[in-house]
Amino acid sequence: MTKTILAVNDLRVTFNTPDGEVTAVNNLNFTLDAGQTLGIVGESGSGKSQTAFALMGLLAANGRASGTARFNGKNILNLPQAQMNRLRAEQISMIFQDPMTSLNPYMRVGEQLMEVLILHKKMSKAQAFDASVHMLDAVKMPQARKRMRMYPHEFSGGMRQRVMIAMALLCRPKLLIADEPTTALDVTVQAQIMTLLNELKREFNTAIIMITHDLGVVAGICDKVLVMYAGRTMEYGSARDVFYRPAHPYSIGLLNAVPRLDSEEAALRTIPGNPPNLLRLPSGCPFRPRCSYVMPRCDATPPLECFDGERLRACFAPLETLA
Repeated sequence: MTKTILAVNDLRVTFNTPDGEVTAVNNLNFTLDAGQTLGIVGESGSGKSQTAFALMGLLAANGRASGTARFNGKNILNLPQAQMNRLRAEQISMIFQDPMTSLNPYMRVGEQLMEVLILHKKMSKAQAFDASVHMLDAVKMPQARKRMRMYPHEFSGGMRQRVMIAMALLCRPKLLIADEPTTALDVTVQAQIMTLLNELKREFNTAIIMITHDLGVVAGICDKVLVMYAGRTMEYGSARDVFYRPAHPYSIGLLNAVPRLDSEEAALRTIPGNPPNLLRLPSGCPFRPRCSYVMPRCDATPPLECFDGERLRACFAPLETLA
């Protein structure tokens, strides 16, 4: 029997700005089981990263999160800093988008890896060194023992990302959040990182939240997909269903924008228009100004409705018209 490791209900993230309150995440709901991967996809500004920061307790000073996020049955949203520090790394880890800015350029990579184990696992330096080398080997780092004595600038982008993955996994977390871990990497290295995450998921039974705008990444690793737009859920379901039977015009637009080798079209398809300004959202459905299936009733906000088992979508368009 699978165990639900994370249950997020009515997650809402707002920011107080000089121009007014901005709602970056609006009533988000999802669950994640142990050993399962959830892909959160959408354009820039859709609320993907702020969802992760809220779960990790890393929102900016002007940010505020409400709702619940139950990790192993305990609500971790807005925990006191001391409790959150114990939870981070030991049970929940995060791989940030840019490893070069996440690693300390003045410290050797080995020192940064060992620090995690000395702080959270109370290991000796010798034990932490051996465990760090073992984890670098696990993430397929060549000459792992030698790399421990090198600085971040001496690594390639793909190698730095492997260091970040190793650091995130040192304490064997139950949940790993990966915020666009393949951004700025060439396609060969992207494929290696995705293969690595799949292997680590199987080996450690780690649940993964994969935040990305790359649907190719989603197809390669994710079990479930949450499609976000303007902070809201547009569609939620299994990766197979979302890819082969998308139920929202925004999902269809994202999928059509993916370049295809079997297509003879000269130009890439795009979604017309731009993501909305969160301070001045359009009335009704936030995707309405860009939607090719728009109808008069879209002036009202579509509710998030369950259909076809556990799938969710927020759209008035009849399913048969989207086929």
